[in-house]
Amino acid sequence: MSITLTENIGLIGGIIALIFGIIVMIFPKILNYLVGIFLILVGVVALVAHFT
Repeated sequence: MSITLTENIGLIGGIIALIFGIIVMIFPKILNYLVGIFLILVGVVALVAHFT
């Protein structure tokens, strides 16, 4: 059974969102940085997925 790229991106996004959510609950002051990093990562993954 093979995992497609779309399923893989969804899994990675879900794991990252879960980790960031836990970190924000522990350290709420770093929310702005985490949101910025998350948006950059999502944008890079989307571009890589589009051009491959």
